[in-house]
Amino acid sequence: MFKKRTDLALEAQELWRESAERTSRLPGVKAVKRKQEGYTVTEVRVLDERGAEALGKPVGSYRTVDLAGFWQRRPDFFPRAVRTVGTELRELLAPEGAVLVVGLGNDAMTPDAIGPETLRHLLVTRHLIASLPKQFAGFRPVAAFAAGVLGTTGVESAEAVRALVGETKPGCVIAVDALAARRMGRVCNTVQLSDAGITPGSGVGNHRAALSRETLGVPVIAIGVPTVVEASTLAADLLEEAGIPDFDPARLRTGGGEMTVTTRDIDAQVRDLAKVVGYAINWALQELEIEEITALLS
Repeated sequence: MFKKRTDLALEAQELWRESAERTSRLPGVKAVKRKQEGYTVTEVRVLDERGAEALGKPVGSYRTVDLAGFWQRRPDFFPRAVRTVGTELRELLAPEGAVLVVGLGNDAMTPDAIGPETLRHLLVTRHLIASLPKQFAGFRPVAAFAAGVLGTTGVESAEAVRALVGETKPGCVIAVDALAARRMGRVCNTVQLSDAGITPGSGVGNHRAALSRETLGVPVIAIGVPTVVEASTLAADLLEEAGIPDFDPARLRTGGGEMTVTTRDIDAQVRDLAKVVGYAINWALQELEIEEITALLS
């Protein structure tokens, strides 16, 4: 059977309901939808192992912010997006303690660059608090690390982050990475936040060792932005939408391996969304307004 791929818990729930036309309540999973600053937020909670097995996601909270309206550039679109993502992140974080923000991915490959690009908009304070404790007493200690990729560093991201966690001893890790969506309509239109950790490289089909509480010894909050769709998954959806549900799954796979599809303006979209995520992390961690964040970053 052909398996459509997605890293979004929201889409995994949709796929479960579509399989065999299931209409019953999904056991071990609870979904709640709400509005925040004009943006729709859907929280999918995987409550137990039944839900984890059904969705293929670890137990935890998965919050998907729909930012499709962001690109319409309506009044205050950027501050509202930052506060929406920041509010969801703040609810997943402990109220205090040092934080390590890890930018996962390859900055030389645009669809995989959301992690490193986010760090450009991050207020790094750990060293300032250590050297000037009185002046920065009101700030939360934050460190940043661009993990790179195995092909250029020779080191697994999980190995590097584990060593850094052991040295700096943060109370929490925030990991930012690219994801894969099932539908093109969600590419660069959504942000998923989760307290269940993350598997680096999942967005570009290059799965590595997971970053989670189990592997690092501290809570791991994952922030993911879907930047690609697998070509076979997209083709399967298009065939079904065209009324052709019966097709040969093998013919959807390319001979040279799986291909991924992204948007033509992915460069600008990654830059804009990385800024939203970076500002949202700052907003969630520090007692600062967006204008103050801009002033400090400049």
